[in-house]
Amino acid sequence: MKSQRYLLQIISFGIISALLGLSPFAEAKPKKNLTVIKVSYIPALYWSLPFFIATDRDWWSELGLKPELKTYPGGVPLINGASSKAWDVGGAGSLVSVVGYSKFGVKTIGITNDESQANTIVASKSSAVAFKSNPGFIKGKTILLTNLSTGEFTVSSCLKHYGLSISDVNIKLGTQGEIMNSIASGTAEFGGLWAPNIYTLEERSNTQVICSAKDSGVTVLGALIVRDEYAKQNPENVAKFLAIYLRAWNWMHAHPSEALELMSQFYDVGGVTVSDKFLVREFDTRPTFNLEKQISLMDRSKSGTSQMDFWFQEYSDFLKNKKALEVAPSPSDFITDQYMKMIKADKKLVDFVNNTK
Repeated sequence: MKSQRYLLQIISFGIISALLGLSPFAEAKPKKNLTVIKVSYIPALYWSLPFFIATDRDWWSELGLKPELKTYPGGVPLINGASSKAWDVGGAGSLVSVVGYSKFGVKTIGITNDESQANTIVASKSSAVAFKSNPGFIKGKTILLTNLSTGEFTVSSCLKHYGLSISDVNIKLGTQGEIMNSIASGTAEFGGLWAPNIYTLEERSNTQVICSAKDSGVTVLGALIVRDEYAKQNPENVAKFLAIYLRAWNWMHAHPSEALELMSQFYDVGGVTVSDKFLVREFDTRPTFNLEKQISLMDRSKSGTSQMDFWFQEYSDFLKNKKALEVAPSPSDFITDQYMKMIKADKKLVDFVNNTK
């Protein structure tokens, strides 16, 4: 199977790739007459899986592209990579994509997935029981967060849902790994975590999710992004990139068993091991959007604003309120449906996207 062959390649040169900052599943040998496109992502996350699938099945070359897949440990360093042109296109959390526009002119060109159920507040079992009995229990407690993340937005939204605010708790910043270790060791009671970290922690220790973004009534999305300069110079490549990404989701929904197998390999390579029941939960709780839905969510023709604008305005306002940004940028300035519409206008790209073989 192609996936088994790729896994052996990963093991053989993964260390070298990591030292170079490249994805461990980037192609070992370049092919002729292909245009290089630098793709950024965070490993072992659900929304990054399409990059692995596309590489495993060699869809990039079908559209004349050769990906240089660049991994980052989190959204902030990924976005900062735009300043040095370390990547051309990629994916990131919705909040950090807004920061990317404010700092570097990064544009949002699509949605990776709806991760509202995957962004949560996690608590130790005893603290979870106390919170569910009386949400006011969390007042004065410390919550560990990853800065400028969907996890931070989720914690704020969950507190508001229960009539509380960030000022009612103590905030301590940390990476997702640090948060998991602190809760697992008993040195912390509460943390803002997202999948698959919530599953890893659940298997390692006796923890519970006490609130998700969906529970609090907000929508948390992931963003497909592009450097503005690259997009202006290479619009066709941007459309091809999106077509490859959308095809991967279509293929996965058509081949769930094989997709789960590849997902397990992808997570393992990224250092995340979770049981099959949690892999299935990823698929079941994280909606994705096909070409038609992406275009529909970005449509401004009826009222001058779109559903996607509404969601991202919430992120933009949140960042301004927490003083991460001086001005809340308008989504109409950084969200564009140009490249999705380029796919729609090209029958060959539409057929490529809809090919589930």
